[in-house]
Amino acid sequence: MGRIKDTKYIFVTGGVTSSLGKGIISASLAKLLQARGYTVTIQKLDPYINIDPGTLNPYEHGECYVTEDGAETDLDLGHYERFLNIRTSQANNVTTGRIYKSVIEKERKGEYLGDTVQVIPHITDEIKQSIKLLGEKNQYDFVLTEIGGTVGDIESLPYVEAIRQLKYEMGKNCLVIHLTLVPYLAAAKELKTKPTQHSVKTMLEYGVQPDILVCRTEKHLNQSIKDKIALFCNIDNSSVIESLDTNSIYNVPLLMQKEELDRVVLKKINLDFREVPDLSEWKTFLHRLENPKKNIKIGLIGKYGELIDSYKSIIESLIHAGTVNDCKIDLKLIQSEQINKKNISDKLKDLSGILVAPGFGNRGIDGKILTANYARSNKIPFFGVCLGMQCAVIEFARNVLNLKDAHSTEMNTETPYPVIDIMEEQKKITMKGGTMRLGSYPCDIKPQSKVFSIYKQKQILERHRHRYEFNNSYLDDFENHGMKASGINPDANLVEIIELNNHPWFIGVQFHPEYKSTVAKPHPLFVKFVEASLKYKQKTL
Repeated sequence: MGRIKDTKYIFVTGGVTSSLGKGIISASLAKLLQARGYTVTIQKLDPYINIDPGTLNPYEHGECYVTEDGAETDLDLGHYERFLNIRTSQANNVTTGRIYKSVIEKERKGEYLGDTVQVIPHITDEIKQSIKLLGEKNQYDFVLTEIGGTVGDIESLPYVEAIRQLKYEMGKNCLVIHLTLVPYLAAAKELKTKPTQHSVKTMLEYGVQPDILVCRTEKHLNQSIKDKIALFCNIDNSSVIESLDTNSIYNVPLLMQKEELDRVVLKKINLDFREVPDLSEWKTFLHRLENPKKNIKIGLIGKYGELIDSYKSIIESLIHAGTVNDCKIDLKLIQSEQINKKNISDKLKDLSGILVAPGFGNRGIDGKILTANYARSNKIPFFGVCLGMQCAVIEFARNVLNLKDAHSTEMNTETPYPVIDIMEEQKKITMKGGTMRLGSYPCDIKPQSKVFSIYKQKQILERHRHRYEFNNSYLDDFENHGMKASGINPDANLVEIIELNNHPWFIGVQFHPEYKSTVAKPHPLFVKFVEASLKYKQKTL
């Protein structure tokens, strides 16, 4: 289908409380519009002053998601890619830090010709320029923009003001969806609309009238409640959309289709409905997800314990792989800091597969190394991602090559056997992020290797986020003892993938395959890791 004349801009704001699921609602609406034949992309505007999430604590902000072009971004971009099966970029995530940095740099260069630089118009103009960039550059039919935080937060004010200006400038090409909460008070046995009314009132004080309200709720909204919300919030009844709690984020597109969110949007923005969205593949995925024929227990070993958002992309990749294998993943998150020689058998018992997670820093590293040894010694399927691969290398060096104090120079700068080290040309760089390989890099896969049988191609492109590398000075010794470098970066001769010869499934990768797994295209490494874990479970029954 051809493109529409002008790009349409849809803004998704949140009210009452954070963590209502603006990213999932945005991705779900985008999925429905995409299924109707429109081209769509989504961006996230984050109000915090950090330049990007790269230095943010995962305890506070969840995982840092990396795009093809090397941008360290918000985890919601992972949802966008997993739902839409399209790639995002640096332009899809903008922070207040980046906005102010750009404005200050322009002021220093004299681009404002002596003007007093203010929030209005200079900051809001910069925000508007960032919003419109995706529409102008790539010519999408729709640009959905999710505003982080909650309306009423002082940090969000410039973004809401930018929306007010764009609504005035763009007219029918601009639409605002406000996601809010309708709480259920168990004592009163009532759903309460007052928080939604106050949230919309706050928006009105800023000069923005929401066009559509999506109401997150744990109980069904009857028509009288919808009528009440519509009356007090100045919108028509059909624009009050119910968003019931659900057991899976992958149900949300179907729930929004049932509520006709996409039809309401298209009607308000004066566009054709086009064809009925074909979500048959999505429904097949969902059916397999909800009706597994088998189940296995897989351990995810990392330094952040049971903090799910810190490993969001890995967890979702395992879910995707589970559906391919008609299998429910019973995921056990284990804090590596709590693993020691005495309790490791008890901590890792009953696991059919072990994945050692990525991360930075020394905390919990010993538990990860012990875990790699346990998986290798007991022939349990093992998947090491980034630091997880490096831990497998360190363990192998110590216990097979007899390099007893082998380590990574990230953890021990004085190690006599730096099997993991920083590249020489990076050692003089001190700025955070400056020493990292970020974004997509090529990797040549060796024939007759296990990973070649998985990828079925000679060269792959995968995303990276790390600064320490396998030390090639030790490569011959490793390969002579059975740990093979089966994937090599062709430009810098860096080891990207390791695997063991005498093990049913033991693979470590320096990159992050979880960033490329989507509902439409589950990542083959995760698919085969789950398959190997199922075989291990059958063998041990």
